[in-house]
Amino acid sequence: MSRIAIPALSHATGATADAYARVRKIAGGGVPNLFAALGHLAPATLHAALDAEGALASSSLSKQDLETIKLLISELTGCDYCVAAHVMLGKMTGLSPVALRQIRTGQPTGDIKRDALIRFVRTLQTTRGTIEKDELAAIRAAGYSDTQLADISLAIAMTIFTNTFNRINDTDIDFPTVD
Repeated sequence: MSRIAIPALSHATGATADAYARVRKIAGGGVPNLFAALGHLAPATLHAALDAEGALASSSLSKQDLETIKLLISELTGCDYCVAAHVMLGKMTGLSPVALRQIRTGQPTGDIKRDALIRFVRTLQTTRGTIEKDELAAIRAAGYSDTQLADISLAIAMTIFTNTFNRINDTDIDFPTVD
C-alpha cells in the first residue's frame, strides 16, 4: 500500500484538479497512481514533470529510445512501479517482450543502435555520469547526435525523479505486473 494517502480524485480542486485534467488528457482518461500522488502533494511539481515529458515526447529521440532509457534506469534503480509502467509503454511503442527483457537484464537486443544506447545509459548510471572519451565516441558512432545526448540526459533525470518518488511512496502499481 502506498505510504502517502491520496484523497479520491473526484475531491481534487484548484491546481490539483487542473493537474489531473492534464494527466487525463495525456493518459487516455486515467490518472496513474504516481501522478495522483504528485498532483495531490505538489501540483506544480506534477506540471513541471509533465512539461519535461512533453519536451521528451517532441525530442529527437524515438519513442522506443525513450522507453529503452526509462526502462533501463527503472530496472537499475529497482523501481518496480516504473518497470511495470515502462514495460507496458515499451510494448505500446513496438518493443517486443523479448527486447524488453533483454533491456532489463543487460543482454544484447540484436539492434546495434539500441545496444549502444543501453551501454551508454548503463555506463552513465553506474558511474554517476562519468564517461570516457571512447564511450562518447561510441554513442556518436552509433548515430546519436549531441542534441540527442541532451535528450538522453533529460530522460535519465526524469526517470530518476519518478523512480525516487515512487520508492519514497512505495506507490501501488496500477500497471500489469512483470516478472
